[in-house]
Amino acid sequence: MVEDMKAYWETKRALVEEYLDLWVPSEETPPSRLHQAVRYSLFAGGKRIRPVLALVAAEVVGGEDVQALPVACGIEMIHTYSLIHDDLPAMDDDDFRRGKPTCHRVFGEALAILAGDALLTMAFQVMGDLSLYPPGVEPIRVLKAVKEVALAAGPLGMVGGQVVDLEMEGKAHQREAEEALEWIHTHKTARMIEVSLKAGALVAGGEGEVDVLEAYGRCIGLAFQVVDDILGCQGDREKLGKPVGRDVERGKLTYPALYGIEASLKRARDLVEEALDLLRPLGERAWFLRELGRYVVERDR
Repeated sequence: MVEDMKAYWETKRALVEEYLDLWVPSEETPPSRLHQAVRYSLFAGGKRIRPVLALVAAEVVGGEDVQALPVACGIEMIHTYSLIHDDLPAMDDDDFRRGKPTCHRVFGEALAILAGDALLTMAFQVMGDLSLYPPGVEPIRVLKAVKEVALAAGPLGMVGGQVVDLEMEGKAHQREAEEALEWIHTHKTARMIEVSLKAGALVAGGEGEVDVLEAYGRCIGLAFQVVDDILGCQGDREKLGKPVGRDVERGKLTYPALYGIEASLKRARDLVEEALDLLRPLGERAWFLRELGRYVVERDR
């Protein structure tokens, strides 16, 4: 990761951390055990890619990052809730996330489910609270952004992708596996990355740039998941913060399972090249997004 990109990313990430801490109830707030579970998962680390993209998109369209902060933080809450639920025994049954025991291992399954529910609900509370946006952000734009986030996170997006992911376990040999794999990754992963850019641009007043950012997000989101699949097969456990090889054990439908490592890497690189081509009309305003594309295929965690 180039130094300019790293410094810029850290600045945005720190802003997200600050406002998540401000807008999420403290551990002492009753019921305290619930809020301990919420904050345990929300502040367990992570790159904050989705909220950072929302802030970046706001600046790319000529706005300010603070205009997108409520949307950015809401999206990260949704992402965290999805991780808590994905880790449950009824889903992926994972014991570690980001190098720490998963929420249900620390707080029990029931409280983990409720912590996820709480984060999802709080996300829309924060995104829909007009008092949290700086002056000049039009309420109609907030409404449009929140609607897009709901669509991306729900049954036509992330939740739907998770359902098909579960349904396709152990079925990599079926003829429809290739089509299903693309559908799963487009909906389960790419949609939330795509909507992070779209929502950030919308609240900041973006018009013509929104479609470009959305298309870029779709490509980058898919590339990110392809690389994630590869790291899940041959990554460094210490860097990933979770066991390697779990997807193979569970018979998960992944790019390496269908196409092998080399073909999967080529797919990721092709997607990034497509994403970079989409950014041409945005010129230098999109420098961070270009660097992010290169980072996606080079990352090791």
